[in-house]
Amino acid sequence: MSTKILKGLALAGLASTAMACSTQSDVEITFYGYPDNDPPSADIAYDCGRGYTAGGTGTYSDPLTFASAPGEFDKCEIIYLPYLRKYLRFEDTCAQCTTDYKDGKRHIDIWTGSTTSSGGDTQIDCEDDLTPDDSQTLILSPAHSYTVNSGKLFSDGTCHTSNTYSSADASSYCSSGSSSSSSSSSSSSSCAWEGHCAGASCSNENDCSGDLTCKSGKCA
Repeated sequence: MSTKILKGLALAGLASTAMACSTQSDVEITFYGYPDNDPPSADIAYDCGRGYTAGGTGTYSDPLTFASAPGEFDKCEIIYLPYLRKYLRFEDTCAQCTTDYKDGKRHIDIWTGSTTSSGGDTQIDCEDDLTPDDSQTLILSPAHSYTVNSGKLFSDGTCHTSNTYSSADASSYCSSGSSSSSSSSSSSSSCAWEGHCAGASCSNENDCSGDLTCKSGKCA
């Protein structure tokens, strides 16, 4: 076999490894938006297909902007965050994230809006309310079919803390969502949150995976 072919196979193997779904734990999650961006605006560092403007709803085709330290992620890299049930894309830099990264601590800052106007102190207070007390786990090289909540985090002066999932379990995502088969994708989409599938105990719909709702104390 020629050297060129061997090199090609080696590169293909590396690409396959790089694309494998994996998790990154112990990540600090914070939020930012128009009023506390630097300068106050929706401007971002990288153009990943929608100009140098932050945005996104959190679907795979329209991922929500996140900022981090340069080099911590590939530019325009898409990840998934179970805490929000959203896909995020690395489109901006973050000064505190950079300091933390140099100290060996992983940190991402997630966009809350708006692209045109500032929510002022109300929005900044909302960002604090959205921030989880504990570090979170990211899904790297995620499957495209995970359950998504595309609801806004802050809009019209209202903070949507109900669009967060503090008890999200990231342990099952790569094992259940990395398969390319249609049956695995369907299973991941309908119940990507292990322990919160049909029949699990619940107190409200936020306790249930995907499109499941809480009925009589059980996810269904």
